[in-house]
Amino acid sequence: MLQIQDLSVAYGRQAIIRQLTAGPLAPGRVVSLLGPNGSGKSTLLKAIAGLLKSHGQVLLDGQDLTRLSFEQRAQQVVYLPQSLPASVHLRVFESVLVAARASDLAPQAQDASPQRILDVLSRLGIEHLAMHYLDELSGGQKQLAGLAQALIRTPRLLLLDEPLSALDLNYQCHVMDLLRQETQEHGLTTLIVLHDLNIALQRSDDALLIQAGELVGHGSPDTVITPDALAQVYQVDARVETCSRGLRHVLIDGLCQPAA
Repeated sequence: MLQIQDLSVAYGRQAIIRQLTAGPLAPGRVVSLLGPNGSGKSTLLKAIAGLLKSHGQVLLDGQDLTRLSFEQRAQQVVYLPQSLPASVHLRVFESVLVAARASDLAPQAQDASPQRILDVLSRLGIEHLAMHYLDELSGGQKQLAGLAQALIRTPRLLLLDEPLSALDLNYQCHVMDLLRQETQEHGLTTLIVLHDLNIALQRSDDALLIQAGELVGHGSPDTVITPDALAQVYQVDARVETCSRGLRHVLIDGLCQPAA
C-alpha cells in the first residue's frame, strides 16, 4: 500500500511538487500518472525513488521510505527512467544479470539463473536480443531491455517513466498487458507515466492526474479522465465515449477557446 503525504520537491527556489497527497495505492494495481509536459510527473517519480531531496512522507505499507538510506529504499523500489545511458557497452543478458545482483534484494529477486533471465526477455519478446549490446539497440529495444532489468528485481514498488514512448502500437499493448500481469501476480504497486490517455483508460487500474505539481484527480481512469478534467489540465475540448466493444476512448475536437 503506497501513501504519499504532503510531498514537496523544489529545484533551487522553484517549487515543482507542492504538498502533494495521494493514495492509498493498493498492491496488485497499475496506476497511470498523467499530466501535461512540465507538470512534475518525472520529478514525482524521482522523489519517490529517493533520487531527489523532498519534504513530506512516502509510506509503503506504513514505512516511511524518506527515512531510509538510498540503498535500503532500492531494496523495495525500482525506478526506470525514460531512457537508459547511451554509452553502456553490455550485452542485454549481462545488463539484466547485473540488475538482478545490483542490491541486496529478496531471495526470489536474487535468482539470476540464465533461465530466469531468458524467461523475462522472452515475456517481453526480446529473447533474440540477449547477446546484442545495449549501445547498438534502437530506442524502443533499449526501453524493453530496461524494463527487463526492472522486472528481474521483483520490487514492491515499480516506477516507470514513459516506458512506452519509443514503442510501436503492438509493443505498447504487449508491455501494458505484461505489466498488469506481473503487477497482479507479484503484488506490486506499479506507477507509470503515460501520455496516451486511451491506454490509461483501457489498460490501467487507477489514475493520478497532476497539474503544476498538484494533484487534481485520483481514482479509476474513467472518473479521472473526463471532459472537464481534460479542459482544465490540457486545455482541449474533448469527449470520452464508449465504443461498440465497451472500451472508453478520448476524442479531441479541438483546443479550448479562451474566455472572452
